[in-house]
Amino acid sequence: MKERRKLARWPVNQHAALKLESATKELFCQIKDINSRGAKITLNTKLPGDQALKMSLRLSENYTIEAEVWVAWRKVINGINHYGFFFSSIKDADKDKIYKFIDMYRTDELKQKPWLGAVVSEQQKEGEEMSDHRIFERFQREFSARFIGLDGREAQAQTFDVSAKGLGLATTNRLESNTPLEIWLNVPNSTEPLYTRGQVVWTKVAGAAGYHSGVELERADLMGMSRLLRA
Repeated sequence: MKERRKLARWPVNQHAALKLESATKELFCQIKDINSRGAKITLNTKLPGDQALKMSLRLSENYTIEAEVWVAWRKVINGINHYGFFFSSIKDADKDKIYKFIDMYRTDELKQKPWLGAVVSEQQKEGEEMSDHRIFERFQREFSARFIGLDGREAQAQTFDVSAKGLGLATTNRLESNTPLEIWLNVPNSTEPLYTRGQVVWTKVAGAAGYHSGVELERADLMGMSRLLRA
């Protein structure tokens, strides 16, 4: 799915420390990249999942922020936990600290060419898998779904990937870009479908039988994503 990130993600690669609200000591970590909406960090400790975490993040000696954080994704590489953090609640004053921190630690090359900080750009072709460090990890999951478009007609679809901010839908009919959709995902072992809304951002032909479309959701549905991954 083509992702249209609104804010640049700045690579900083700086050592830091975080402290959960319920903890008594800090956990040392490394911030790989960050902006006012989230960050990618590495950490030896495994953090709780499927819940919002209140924490303080000591970016440097001068800047410590407090935020409510959702662990959007986690990968283990060579025994180290790699996390994608989404700041679900953060004060403007702490956002300002992040900007000041970025200005201190981004590389000289990025200071001279700030557009290089935007990990996601428009050079990606529609439908291509992206190589950026997205906040919301995409997972290959197949769920049957039904949706309603502008014409008010109901149609069937199947997901080929899901994330907290988007869906990949396989359909028999072409979905036009910018079409708003209401979507109901059938979750196995659940009596209630998962309802969400979004907008088609790209569509391409997928063989002779139909089309693949990328849908950007109106908001990051973290609880819904957790429900899908447990199915």
